[in-house]
Amino acid sequence: MMQPDQGYISFIINPGSGKSSSKATVRAFVDYLKEHQYDIRVTLTTSLEHARQLAEDAAGQSDCYMVIVSGGDGTIREVVQGVQGSDKLIMFVPSGTENLLASEMGYDEKLSTLIKAFDGEIRSLDLGQANGQCFTSIAGFGFDGDVVKRVHRNRDGNITHFDYFWPLWRTFWDHKFPVIGVSVDGEEIFHGPGLVFVGNISRYAIGLQILKKADYGDGLLDVCIYKCGSRLHLAKHAIMTLCKRHTKSSDVIYKQGKVINVTGSPSQVGIQIDGDPGPSLPVEIKVIPQTVKILVPPGAKPAGIRTRMIRAIS
Repeated sequence: MMQPDQGYISFIINPGSGKSSSKATVRAFVDYLKEHQYDIRVTLTTSLEHARQLAEDAAGQSDCYMVIVSGGDGTIREVVQGVQGSDKLIMFVPSGTENLLASEMGYDEKLSTLIKAFDGEIRSLDLGQANGQCFTSIAGFGFDGDVVKRVHRNRDGNITHFDYFWPLWRTFWDHKFPVIGVSVDGEEIFHGPGLVFVGNISRYAIGLQILKKADYGDGLLDVCIYKCGSRLHLAKHAIMTLCKRHTKSSDVIYKQGKVINVTGSPSQVGIQIDGDPGPSLPVEIKVIPQTVKILVPPGAKPAGIRTRMIRAIS
């Protein structure tokens, strides 16, 4: 457990993220740390870029021991990117719509979970890098990217699940299923109409386990490709994914690798990374292995069997 004399804690908060209950939990956790004599230095973000800058500033301070970030997936991504390569521990206080990475690592929005995590276990986290832009969870190409583009086109403040309903519905009827090309570690594995997901964690929106074999600390990225050229085919994929049987389908390709290249028409293929609009095609995605140390609640999901096997061999 961290001791108060080991250094100060940089507490980075996105004030526009989360419900009233989440904000109350953040305040209660800050009060808990202060009551236990920790030096807490709270800063509020004004943008995603500002969140990364605050994290970079903290990472460069020798007397900063830990960075705690309160926000959604975008804020967490930027803080993780700002801290990567340093020796600072990171802890999450999830307060976004989905909280994909935080949920994967055993977090919820309960104060008791945060207190346990503060005295919890340390796990290593890989990062993905798409054309130099880091992401922590999942990048989506095609249908998924178009939905996110619609959401952010009309975004005004904090996003809720309801904000996705209309963009999802409109995209279902308007999507043209453009041709996408995918190569993994130099081998072309797909070229045609479809949906492509590349990521580091198993959970996605509303609990879908699209990348069900993903391991956030194994040094690999998982790739799931749905061959799909029609709305009927898309509906079939959705049902199979809900039933957690999509990877057994002959029209689904599932691979792991270290370098993933995605090509297609920049004007036709939408891209999202961690729920935000991503870079234009073509995109090269690389894995940055075990570059960040995360505090997680005791008993949280381990990094995975593949990581344990790698460590045993080495």
